[in-house]
Amino acid sequence: MSVLTSQSNLKTNAINAFAKAGDLQKRILFTLFALIVFRFGTYIPLPGISSEVLKEVFKPGENGLLGMFDTFAGGALSRMTILALNIMPYITASIIIQMAAPIIPALNALKKEGAAGYRKMNQYMRYLTIVVAVFQALGLSVFLENMTGPSGAPVVIMDSSFLFRLTTIISLLGGTLFVVWLGEQITSRGIGNGTSLIIAVGIIAGLPSAVAQTLDFGKTHQLTVLLIALLAFVIIWIIVAVERAQRRIVIQYPKGMMGGRPLSAKNTYFPMKVNPAGVMPPIFASALIAVVLTLVKFFGSDSSFGQDLQNTFNRGTALYLFIYAGLIILFTFVYTSLSFNLTEKAEDLKRSGAFIAGIRPGKSTALYLDYVMTRLLTIGAIYLTALCVLPQILISELSVPLYLGGTSLLIVVTVIMDTMTQIQSQLVAYQYENLIKKAQLKGRF
Repeated sequence: MSVLTSQSNLKTNAINAFAKAGDLQKRILFTLFALIVFRFGTYIPLPGISSEVLKEVFKPGENGLLGMFDTFAGGALSRMTILALNIMPYITASIIIQMAAPIIPALNALKKEGAAGYRKMNQYMRYLTIVVAVFQALGLSVFLENMTGPSGAPVVIMDSSFLFRLTTIISLLGGTLFVVWLGEQITSRGIGNGTSLIIAVGIIAGLPSAVAQTLDFGKTHQLTVLLIALLAFVIIWIIVAVERAQRRIVIQYPKGMMGGRPLSAKNTYFPMKVNPAGVMPPIFASALIAVVLTLVKFFGSDSSFGQDLQNTFNRGTALYLFIYAGLIILFTFVYTSLSFNLTEKAEDLKRSGAFIAGIRPGKSTALYLDYVMTRLLTIGAIYLTALCVLPQILISELSVPLYLGGTSLLIVVTVIMDTMTQIQSQLVAYQYENLIKKAQLKGRF
């Protein structure tokens, strides 16, 4: 009974703290407003497009990688709106910059400059985003022009001309830059990671129609739908369990002196996640494959090789799944190595006098941390690959909507967990500030 009472008190305190946290409320409202604006943008069509024909071309779950990107874009690609490219050009640009940083000395130097270097690299990412967006927009316009009917005339666009390509490039580039700006505003002025939230909202927006299609499919395949629902719950449980899993390494601090008084030795923990890369490897892998397909559509869509290559990347094909899995594993290790500098962490521990029991400070500590991280990353890479590839095989065999794939669930669940963690952290910080203010007021009187 006392446990239930304490839990009830905790919930009441959290609700009261949220009601008084005006800054947090403003951040949440700003985030919701920005995401609503994004959703409105996914319904503004490109000029000169026949939307009725596009409905037949982009059928949910039947267009492999295009269907996946339409899921990420919240249906903006199938409706061919100004936000059809969504945030993907920016993600592609960030892949290029991060992978080029260890090779190019100037970029590597910027990474060591802290916040100023990060701002400069972010500026380079924006410039490269423009290049990638123009390139992908041009490829998309050529793809639309090449969709012809029996007479050889275009069926999707109303007029094939240089003006159509120009307006398409300008519209898609403007839409991409707007989404990038909106994501940055959410990150700085709202709550959560703006880029991840935009992708997650796009996926969530398509869930009602996907569920309706699945239920319609279940009228004749009841057992299959039950298995799909069970699979979805199992995947969500696995995601929550693995994303919260940590390997805690004990960090020991020696005895010291402060203000003439001896301080006892203390232990802390250095947490290392099983999947430190989060949702980025599957997103990076999808973005890289999209660049390859854009090249194929632009340069070789008319050739037999280009057509065969496009057919290769249909959902469920062996080569696509093999390449997709390989890229996920590659980006899991690459992204983590670029994001976490274990040598720097080991040096920080050495400077503060801390150490890991049985491990010499400095280089030996860095090697030990790298050893532990590699083992964790192996498990994380297997987890991500199985989560993203195995459901796609089942979905391909059962011909159900792609929205229920492991990649989509991974993004949505992880983004929700991260956002809720940020909200809880801000509530704790607000409560802590209030306690300090009350203590200061009591001290005055």
